[in-house]
Amino acid sequence: MVYVRRNFFKRTGEFLSQRFDAFEQFTADVLHDRRDNLAARCYGVVLAGLSLVFEGIVRTRLLLFRKRVLQRNYLGCLVVAVGNLTVGGTGKTPVVEKFARALTTQGRKVAILSRGYKSKHEPRWKRLWRVVTDQPEPPPKIVSLGNGPLLSADISGDEPYMLARNLPGVIILVAKNRATAGRYAVEHLGVDTLILDDGFQYLKLPAQINLLLVDKSNPFGNRRLLPRGLLREPIAHLRRATYIFLTRSDGRPDPELAAEIRSHKPDAELIECAHRPRYLRQVNGPDQHPLEWLKGKKIAAFSGIAVPESFEKFLQDLGAEIRYCKRFTDHHRFTEREIAKLYGKTKAHGLDLLITTEKDAVRLAPDFVPPVPTFFLRLEIEILSGAADFDAAVNRLCQPFLTGKVVGDDADLAE
Repeated sequence: MVYVRRNFFKRTGEFLSQRFDAFEQFTADVLHDRRDNLAARCYGVVLAGLSLVFEGIVRTRLLLFRKRVLQRNYLGCLVVAVGNLTVGGTGKTPVVEKFARALTTQGRKVAILSRGYKSKHEPRWKRLWRVVTDQPEPPPKIVSLGNGPLLSADISGDEPYMLARNLPGVIILVAKNRATAGRYAVEHLGVDTLILDDGFQYLKLPAQINLLLVDKSNPFGNRRLLPRGLLREPIAHLRRATYIFLTRSDGRPDPELAAEIRSHKPDAELIECAHRPRYLRQVNGPDQHPLEWLKGKKIAAFSGIAVPESFEKFLQDLGAEIRYCKRFTDHHRFTEREIAKLYGKTKAHGLDLLITTEKDAVRLAPDFVPPVPTFFLRLEIEILSGAADFDAAVNRLCQPFLTGKVVGDDADLAE
């Protein structure tokens, strides 16, 4: 009887989770204008009305910080914010990784502060009780002290775990309140440089350098604010950026995009970069193969990222033939049943190879033994124009801020 009850609740939970994921995918399709039917159009009208409310909140929040009604935290160290105007899909994590590595090679003691999107956080009732009883905030989650991950991906979040695995010598902290996490890093861990992962909208901790990433293949989505579009704030707010990275660039000029950016920020310096596949690495295994190894192979592929089309195109451009493909919502947590079905489909199609993204690979348990050889595609950033190479870009971007005492100002809040 106990088994039946547990199985019922498990099945019910999985069903509700699947329904929520389906609704989340439907919402994402509406945001990206992937669907054109009556349900999508009606839903879009509702979301458009909510977008007006959201824009009012965004503008009011910025005004309150500018008028110092909402306070900012100055920590006396170099703060670099890496973010975007849109939700998801600009390839932010590889830029954060390479920027942190370049700063570390210059002798900086770097900590990356992340909110750990979809990681396990303190329950809301505990947070409320802590506020009511005037208890201090818990310390940030220490994902890495520079020697690899200390927490699992579900506790730390996908990107923090991935960064911890790839960045020796760099501290990774996760906290909702990144101002508090930054103070902890400076006072207890001796950090002199903070990188705010997804920090362009995090105004509580002012950054001396704001790196704004714009996906050149889809710069501003449908140009509408959340929840009807992809924008977190109006396009004109890109004027707060110190430097603008055009990601996913194909190297060809886009004078219209450059003109639009400079209409809001005349002195904008544009640095174009591309995400390049580097190699294929076995999931939970030691094997690594060059990209040429994929040519001519008939494969299955799965991903849970914001822009799955880019990942699938990489595989096709490398000569792979995708015979089965499964897309999940961004940051999706795979259930045992979903994984079993995924591998079942792979075998049913007679395929002996499964490829995924690095971000999805970290969501598979470390002790999971894939029944079919499974690899992830490793991507890295390559500077195409605007700097000779990434290290030169870091030197040029940060040199004015690397000498003397660093203090903050409110210049980044100017309209």
